[in-house]
Amino acid sequence: MTREEYCAFVEDSYGIKFDMPFEDEYNARCFRHPENKKWFALILRIKKDRIIPNAEGLIDVVNLKCAPEIMDGLYSESGVFPAYHMNKKHWLTLTLDGSCDDAALKFVTQVSYDLTRKRIKKRSS
Repeated sequence: MTREEYCAFVEDSYGIKFDMPFEDEYNARCFRHPENKKWFALILRIKKDRIIPNAEGLIDVVNLKCAPEIMDGLYSESGVFPAYHMNKKHWLTLTLDGSCDDAALKFVTQVSYDLTRKRIKKRSS
């Protein structure tokens, strides 16, 4: 899935448009929950060597929040890396260059969406 395809997937699936949180070289696109403004997907254009040793050029990636107990299993997937520029215990970086399986991208996006949405507080009796 490319950057454009991923943006279309998120917009179609969640009804959320991206915003542009930074005016910089990262060409960032951010998807946030409308009710709490927490982001669940951050798309960046970064140097490949930031996630792939000795690689040259630029790559589009998406940072997604993930439950630590399922992260290790995802690292065996192509295009899944410890988070770039985020807390590596709670975030992953997935590539948007076609090397990451679309099903993995969609699954982790849903996990990230669920982990970052507004919680309903339970009333104690």
